Amino acid sequence: MLQYNPKLKSWLANKPNKEAGINNIQKAIEPEFIVWQNRAHVPSSYEESLVQHLIQAFENGVTEIDELVNVLNEKGLRHEGGELFSVESFQAQMARLGY
Repeated sequence: MLQYNPKLKSWLANKPNKEAGINNIQKAIEPEFIVWQNRAHVPSSYEESLVQHLIQAFENGVTEIDELVNVLNEKGLRHEGGELFSVESFQAQMARLGY
């Protein structure tokens, strides 16, 4: 079973496809089960770590973005490039990761 949708990257590009439908029609006797329809790739270790930090922060009652950013920085989570989070950079990261 696939852990990501290999066809999603081309769909997200939002470019007209000259071969629309080719290799995209499901055969009733050979369904392709994709667990994560909305993933264009398997999550990186950075993305997995971000998820765990967010879950922990929300479980501890964090509800405001300023507080969330402070908690992420205090817990040692950094951007992939190593810099601290700001509210703006966190929002940009969520927009990038959330499609």
